[in-house]
Amino acid sequence: YIILMLVCANCRNTRTQQVAESATNQSINFIENDWVKAQTLAKQSNKLIFIDVYATWCGPCTQLKKTTFRNPKVSEFFNSNFINLSIDAEKGIGPQISSAYGVAAYPTLLFVKPDGKSVLYAEGFMPSDYLIDLGKQALQSN
Repeated sequence: YIILMLVCANCRNTRTQQVAESATNQSINFIENDWVKAQTLAKQSNKLIFIDVYATWCGPCTQLKKTTFRNPKVSEFFNSNFINLSIDAEKGIGPQISSAYGVAAYPTLLFVKPDGKSVLYAEGFMPSDYLIDLGKQALQSN
């Protein structure tokens, strides 16, 4: 599917371009750097918080955002089941979150309860199917 989008991005078929553009624009809806807002929404909705801890200079972090987080299956699953929070590890609340959860590498993917208790932790880039499996594991562990 991704290959199809890359091939069709330059083709003249308007319908194909629209499909490729809408798929490209779909992504996990992240709250940016606002731990309090994520906790509040998680408590209200009784959902886990999925946290992407990244650094702006991190290649695998960028790749995760450009590919896996934009996969339609991934975005649908995560937007339905979690409150999603993206944290820059080097700014704002980032250093505190990193310290609190023992972040030692980027990207770090965390699943936590609304009260902050850790449920699941993973490091590094992962393809779409692996991330969905990780999310399912977090839901089962909750």
